[in-house]
Amino acid sequence: MNSNKLGARKWTVLVLFGLIGQIAWTIENMYLNVFMYKTITTEPSAIAWMVALSAAVATLATILMGALSDKLGKRKIFMSVGYIIWGLSIVTFAFISKDNVSLLFPNAKVATIVTVTVALMILLDCVMTYIGSTANDATFYAWVNDATNEHNRGGAEGLLATMPLIGMLVVFGALDFLTKSGNWLAFFGIVGGVVTISGIVGLFLVKDEAKPKEGNYWKDIIYGFTPKNIKNNWLLYVIFSAVCVLGIAQQVFIPYFIIYFEQYIGILDYALLLGGILILASLISFVAGLLVNKFGKKFLLIPSTIIYVLGMLALFFLGLYLKDNMTLTIILTLICGTLMMGAYLAALVPLNALARDVMPKGRAGAFSGVRMVFFVLIPMIVGPFIGSTIIENGGAGQFVGDMGVEYIPIPHIFLAGSIIAIFTFIPIYFILRTNISKYQMSRNETNLSNEN
Repeated sequence: MNSNKLGARKWTVLVLFGLIGQIAWTIENMYLNVFMYKTITTEPSAIAWMVALSAAVATLATILMGALSDKLGKRKIFMSVGYIIWGLSIVTFAFISKDNVSLLFPNAKVATIVTVTVALMILLDCVMTYIGSTANDATFYAWVNDATNEHNRGGAEGLLATMPLIGMLVVFGALDFLTKSGNWLAFFGIVGGVVTISGIVGLFLVKDEAKPKEGNYWKDIIYGFTPKNIKNNWLLYVIFSAVCVLGIAQQVFIPYFIIYFEQYIGILDYALLLGGILILASLISFVAGLLVNKFGKKFLLIPSTIIYVLGMLALFFLGLYLKDNMTLTIILTLICGTLMMGAYLAALVPLNALARDVMPKGRAGAFSGVRMVFFVLIPMIVGPFIGSTIIENGGAGQFVGDMGVEYIPIPHIFLAGSIIAIFTFIPIYFILRTNISKYQMSRNETNLSNEN
């Protein structure tokens, strides 16, 4: 059997856990924001706080549970049982509402009810995120590293890179109508049920690929954060930094993406537009994985980043100057949005594959926590607050509604994202000028001598 080929079982696990996990993250990253906006408050800062705190919890969970899965050599139990509980936690969002909170505090003022409801929403989001990050970010990510090698990771990463968009597409196409009709119970119930079922299937499908790791658990937790290991594995942190900058740029607008198209542009049937963008961008991502396998992992870094920057810049000008020409706006948004999202994913394919290649052997779980700092914590704290600040201080995004001053996302969030993304070229420069093979040999010798 060719060890460089992934078998049917591994491909099935990649698709199942990759797709269902991203469907769940679509709810957490996008639809909870819509749920907050439509049922609780339009304050963009409430969304920013929810995104930021859940990112902090996700990072903590990944650091603690990733290292634990390394220690035990167990991924299956955390992945499968985690998905089961993750799904159940999603269902509980259907019961968060101002009406239910007012039943608990019948004499409270409206402002107090809103504040308490927001707090409960954020608390539940943090609980759900801890569970989801344990199952997906910590252990599924580590399992992928265990189950693949440097010869087949390009294809695996190309597939996984499409999953966030396919997950959004599934939710948009199959379930978005429930949110428009306000049937949040069915919406959260269906998604939660699917996630739970996938966890049950995983109990029979997933096989552990790792071996128990000896050593001190708490030492493993801080392994990737010590100055010595940062120095020894400096290229890994440079790669993570590139992803971090790309992520900050995206998080400036992604939490407000659906709200922007529906409320600012006025596209009530936004699911068709976003669905088209996601399908085409997913195809671009899959092709990017094939190109990486054929031409090398550095091949797409510069062109994909340039297109990513230009795509966001184009969306800014479209929203600013062509808002009143709906047909032309939709057509050009489809084109520019596809190029922007596709280029973002195309950049992630080689970066993720390179990160796996230079990751120290047997440290995938421990470094998944470091990865979360760069992939989730920093982008999801910095980006949404930049976006909310732009929205709250942009006069075009304010109006007086039923809840007083209300806010609508404005196209300037795309301008900010494009400016931030330009800084990605700094870490890319160091990646391109580094000989990966020589780096790996030197790093492995250094790490071996340190551990001995």
